[in-house]
Amino acid sequence: MRLSQLKLQFIDHLKDGYPSKEIESFFNILAEKYLGMTRLEVALAPELALNEEQLSAFESALKRLKQHEPVQYITGETEFFGLHFLVDKNVLIPRPETEELVDWIIQDNKELQNLKILDIGTGSGCIAISLAKNLKAEVTAFDISEAALKTARKNAKLNKVDVDFRKLDILKLEKLQERYDIIVSNPPYVREQEKEQMQKNVLDHEPKTALFVDDDDALIFYKKIAELAQVSLRQNGALYFEINQYLHEETRDLVENLGFEAELKKDIFGNYRMLKAVR
Repeated sequence: MRLSQLKLQFIDHLKDGYPSKEIESFFNILAEKYLGMTRLEVALAPELALNEEQLSAFESALKRLKQHEPVQYITGETEFFGLHFLVDKNVLIPRPETEELVDWIIQDNKELQNLKILDIGTGSGCIAISLAKNLKAEVTAFDISEAALKTARKNAKLNKVDVDFRKLDILKLEKLQERYDIIVSNPPYVREQEKEQMQKNVLDHEPKTALFVDDDDALIFYKKIAELAQVSLRQNGALYFEINQYLHEETRDLVENLGFEAELKKDIFGNYRMLKAVR
């Protein structure tokens, strides 16, 4: 089969489940993964004949895409903040709004040295590793999932940074053993009532423990982390959160009631998705 035929087949099989631009993106991502070809090279080589191994890889990917599995899990990798990350079913796929949170932290702290940073709920390690790569800092990261930490450690090695990854359940922690200049977290914050707004690929495939909280205690992680930060942030230290856009006022009120001054920040879509709190 030729490359142009394969692409037409891809479009035909996926057109009922995805927008055309997304299908095009899928095909280009897979072509880069399985053929080592850029988008331009794909466009310039419609008559390229594919071998059986290549066709089998695309066929397998197509079946998984039909089940709405994220293409990042199919390729096993993604990009975040200009860095390469491995991803699998045990970790959330890093989002653009999380890149904005990382950028905020870097812009606030890029002139400082010898920072101590803690990332709570690290998942793939994308926040911790990006900060370690871009700041002069000693970075520690917690997660409840050993499987997630295994992926995060691979990502730290891949990106040539040192991060101290630890398995901990933050909700069971009475206090932090060290003090930090920065505590950052992108904790679970999606309420059960918001599930109907989410895409099938997220609901069916990404780890639920990293996404969802009970409707009646939606800010449980923010409250716990802010309480720990009350005594574990150094003077002039800052707490950074990715937040639920529908609960931005409640999250701000929560941290302010615990003695912090809070600043909300909108993402590129105009939604309040980030919060900074200082002692």
